[in-house]
Order: sequence, then C-alpha cells, then structure tokens
Amino acid sequence: MKSIIVGTSGHIDHGKTALVKALTGIDADRLAEEKRRGITIDLGFAHLELPGPDGNLLRFGFIDVPGHEKFVRNMLAGVGGIDLVLFVIAADEGIKPQTREHFDICRLLAVKRGITVLTKSDLVDQESLQGVRMEVQEFLRGSFLERLPIIAVSAMKGTGLEELKRELAQEASEVTARDSSTIARLPIDRVFTMKGFGTVVTGTLIAGTIRKEDELQLFPSGKRLRVRGVQVHGQRADTAIAGERTALNLAGLEKNELARGMMLASPGMLRVTSKIDVRLSLVTTAKPLKSGAGVHFHAFTSETIATVNLYREKQLKPGQEDFAQLRLSAPVLLVPGDRFIIRQFSPVVTIGGGVVLDATPQKKAARSARLEFLELQAENDGKAAVLARIRRREHGLSIGELAAETGQTKERTRAAVAELVTSGAVARFGDLLIERAMLVGLAERVQQLVADFHARNPLVAGIPKEALRDQAGLPETPLEAALAFLTAGKELVVTAELVHLPGLGVVMKDEEAQSRAVIEQAFALAGLKVPALKDVLAGLKIDKARAQKIVTLLLREKILIKISDDLVFHQAPLAELRRKLAAEKSRSPKLEVGRFKDLAGVTRKYAIPLLEYLDRERVTKRIGDGRIIV
Repeated sequence: MKSIIVGTSGHIDHGKTALVKALTGIDADRLAEEKRRGITIDLGFAHLELPGPDGNLLRFGFIDVPGHEKFVRNMLAGVGGIDLVLFVIAADEGIKPQTREHFDICRLLAVKRGITVLTKSDLVDQESLQGVRMEVQEFLRGSFLERLPIIAVSAMKGTGLEELKRELAQEASEVTARDSSTIARLPIDRVFTMKGFGTVVTGTLIAGTIRKEDELQLFPSGKRLRVRGVQVHGQRADTAIAGERTALNLAGLEKNELARGMMLASPGMLRVTSKIDVRLSLVTTAKPLKSGAGVHFHAFTSETIATVNLYREKQLKPGQEDFAQLRLSAPVLLVPGDRFIIRQFSPVVTIGGGVVLDATPQKKAARSARLEFLELQAENDGKAAVLARIRRREHGLSIGELAAETGQTKERTRAAVAELVTSGAVARFGDLLIERAMLVGLAERVQQLVADFHARNPLVAGIPKEALRDQAGLPETPLEAALAFLTAGKELVVTAELVHLPGLGVVMKDEEAQSRAVIEQAFALAGLKVPALKDVLAGLKIDKARAQKIVTLLLREKILIKISDDLVFHQAPLAELRRKLAAEKSRSPKLEVGRFKDLAGVTRKYAIPLLEYLDRERVTKRIGDGRIIV
C-alpha cells in the first residue's frame, strides 16, 4: 500500500482542521487549549485510506499545522516531510499574511504537488467565490500549484469533499514513493508516555524502514536504543516504511531524554554536523541578508540558531540565491538533499530557505575550490558529484565515510563508485577510495622518500614502514595503497616491514663487507657463549658509526638476535636451542635453571637472560620459581 503524507497550509481560522476532520472523521486538535481557544496551536494528525485511480489502496497521513503567526515554528516542524500540500484559503477572506508565508515555506521546501482548497464556500455567493478563485489563480501563477486543482468545499455542508478525495487520490498516484531501502530516518515531532508501554515517539518516517526489535541511534546524543513496538497511522504493525506516520515504543530511554527536533536513524551510519554548505534562496519580500547575519534555522522538526556566511557576495538580495555556509549553534543530523527554512530574528518571519549540499565541509579548502565543489553537488550529476567528494580528500576516504557524507547505505555507495573504479578515475584498496591522480601524487612522494633514505643510509637495507609513514605524513591505509601501487609497477620492493628501491639494498665497500663477515662469524662460532658486542666491534677496521649500522642491518635481517642490552646471539645457535627444548619436552616439560644450564652448556650469566628471552618468545613459561616448556 502506497503511503502519502499530506500537510495542511494556510492562514489562521481558514478551516484547515475542520477540513481534515470532514475528510477523515478525526479531530486533529488534541490539546485542551486548542479546544478552548478554537485554534490549532501544535501539530495534529489524522489518517485516511482511499482507492487510487488504478484501484490500489492509498494510505494518507494528514499533518494539520497551526495557521497563527505565533505558531509558524510549530507549523515548520510538521511540513518538512510532506509529499503533498492542501493549500487552504477561506473563500470569505481570501489571501492573508500567513497564506503568503506558508506558501513561501512550501516552495522553499520544494513541495512538488498539492491541491488548493477554497474552504467555507457556503459562506459566500457564487460571484464572490469566483472572484476569490481568480485572485488565487493570479497568486499561484508561475508556482508549483499553478496547474494543479483548485477545489471549493464546505466542511460544514460536505460539498466538494468527494471531488477533493478524487483529486487527492489522483495527485497521490503521481507522487514518487519515498525510498524505504535506504538509511532509516525519523524526525521526532511528539514525545509522550503511555501506561503499560513507556516512552513513545512519533514522526514521519522520511526514509528507510523500521521494524520491531530494531536497534536505532538517537541524534544528536548518539545513544542507541531498541524499538519495542511499532504503530503506523494508529495501528500496530511489525514494520514502518518511508512515507508513513510512525509511532515507536522505545526501550532504554526516559521521556526526559527525548524531545521534538531529535532524530532517530539506523545506527552507526550517519553523523551530526554543526556546519553545512548550502544553496540559499531569499523570498522576494525579505530584506537583504548580510553575510555574518544570525537567523532561526528549521529543518524537519529541529530548530536552532545559524550564522549565515555567503560565499560569493557580502549580502543576498530579495529573490536571489547564493552558496553559503551555515554555522549552527547546536548539532543536527542532515544529509545532502535535505531542505531547510530560515527565519528572521525580529520580526520573526520566514525570509528564505534552501537545500543542503554538503554536511561535512572541509576546513582548509580554498573558497574557489569550495565553490567548484558546491556547483557540482548542486548540478546533482551522480558520478561527477561523487568523484568530487573523493577528489577533495588528499588521502582518500573509506566506503563508510563516503556513505556517511552522502546519507546512503554502504551497498549503494559501493555501487555508485563501481563505474568510477572501472573507468580508472578512482582507485580502490579494500574500503579505501582515492582519486587516481591523488594516488599517483602520493606514490611519487613515497618513492622519493625511499630514494632519499637510500642516499643517506647506504648500509641499511631499507626504510621501515613506520618511519616512512611518519616522514610522508600519511595514515596507514593510504600508505599501504601507495605502496601497493608502487610495488605493482615494480618501482618499490616491500620485504616484511622494510621498503626499498628495486635492486637497492645494502651497498657496502670492501672493508664494510669484511667487517660484516667478521661480526657474523664471531657470534656464529661462539655458539651460546657469546662475546660482548663492544669487544667484537673494537677489533674492526672501520669506525664505530659504520660498525653500528652493520650490526643494525644484521639485527633487521634477523641474522643476529638481541636478547638484552648486553647480549647478542647468532640465530643459528638459538634455533638449535629451540630444537633441543622441543626434544626435552617429550621427556619432561618441567625445566629448572640447573637442567637448562646443562642442556645449553652455559653458565648462569647466559642462562637467565636466555630463559627470559625464551619466556618472551613463548618457548617456555615461568610458573613460580620454575618453568615449563610450552
């Protein structure tokens, strides 16, 4: 069943609530003060099912909004997720101030479809009704409602209601269904407790699917919680899908931890932001807006204060648009494509709105680069927009990071970049995405660093990866990507943790090669009764610095093994010792110091450091005063 969210819009006392009741049989005014004062103060909700033009059932969720100027902020909390608007104008009053403001809001939120309803038609004669109709047609000229129906009704007498229902069904059939397969997002518009159930929130599910027992994440706090129960349009359900009025019974939270303006979403996928880059438009009746001005910011059910920083001009004139960065006083959860409204501080009136282009602006990007990026996002060319997001990250970004930036699932993000990878515009290493030109630049820098290292250290086989990463100033994954690129092209060789140029390892002079052989032979022949390293080095013909580099090379190649500050062993006698211990384990796993001394043929001077080394290598294990062979 297709679900459509319908919002009412119009001036106070123009009959919005009466119209909803006449259509659905439900009084959307739920507050006692609303009953007493006879006006809508907060959001009201109702539902209705109608057959569509094709015979399939359509489910309508109505959001009845306040018309009074004092409650426009409440109205804004309701219209952010609507698919279709009932633009209500009383036939006995015509167009009024909130008629205009609500209409501006609908246009700024990019509502595409709707029906203009002339209510209270029973209070005027046909000539007056025709006059109002002509006034409204002129008002709507050039707007999204210009070619959509204008229907006169009387909620009191019921006239025009059947025609309105037919037009509702027709318009709803042409509304594109919301995406139920993407990340779930539910802006919270009501919070209350129910006896026997606990905490309940309601909202319009603007994207995705929510099921009973799902885990969700509350934003901006980030706290995770469980869905104990689901209702859709007042009826229990196992699942709510995008486009439905949804109530959730939540476990793990108290009522005072929740409020209108918060957002529930699929966990671990999205991030809140306090800065957004947007395309901003001013209504024609607004005053010029200076860069740096403060405004009220409304998106879905959230409301905060924002500072407007224009990218091109120092001020935005009425009816114009520009790219801007909005700096928010409180974090909100928004993704590209979300719409918003801004209102002036004083008097508090709607002055503009727009669309989010980037919820993760890069801090150090030049203004020209930002404008180029925003123009690509505004054009909404899928591949070009995604490539621009990858290109602006010098070190690349992960599939998860790109998904969070765009508000898409990881699966869709992988599909979106597949063609870019196939074409060669983007390189992918595991989950890392990096523009190929950027990767080539990183690779050239890494290759030069390795070459510089060889020039400075001819006696060292190569530069350790960790040292290379520090010098390049790269995170681990981009470095691995650059190394993979270079090794695939046979421009670098990676051996264990060492990186070197092809054909370049240690370059030794004759005297250095002789000294290496002397050092290696001295420890190989000594077995486990090794000499002091300083004594071996003292007998060489080369200087101390070069001798130490040769020792470092032998240690890196694991020909020599350093087991303490003073003791270095050749790897061959240590390997033989391991074999002896493995054979001894079959006779008895217990190993006392005396037994080890006899087995290794060493004194206590060597036995204790060797045993501690074997403990570290997990060949032996100390238990109390003794050991066992593992």
